[in-house]
Amino acid sequence: MSPIATVKQQVAMRPLWMNAIFLFCIYMTFIYLPWDVLFKTLSEDQEVWFGVLFTGWAAKAGGVLHWIVYAVAAYGYWKMKRWMHPWAIVYLLQIALGMFIWSLLDARSGGLIAGIVVGTFFVGLALLTWRARALFST
Repeated sequence: MSPIATVKQQVAMRPLWMNAIFLFCIYMTFIYLPWDVLFKTLSEDQEVWFGVLFTGWAAKAGGVLHWIVYAVAAYGYWKMKRWMHPWAIVYLLQIALGMFIWSLLDARSGGLIAGIVVGTFFVGLALLTWRARALFST
């Protein structure tokens, strides 16, 4: 099968919104996180988990954890693994909660309204994922 046919087959396996999440996981796994973990200086490194900002070595450790999470998610979306369905929902809800908490804790966040809007977006993605359970079959 040609590379173009393989890409077309992959895109046809899932709805547009899920393809966007899959592509984001690929980007994070192969472009952003390798740079973040391996090349970003310790003094500049920042990671957010559950809405809490980490810097320095804690951020580097968080970056490695993010790298693992996104690599596993990319694989799960690529193969549409059954185990990916509940974990995608959990992670999307964690992002929603984290964005809401971030809006309360950090002045750069855009405030409570922004936290509610962004959090609602990720809850929406989690609900779409919940409804797409049949797509995760292998």
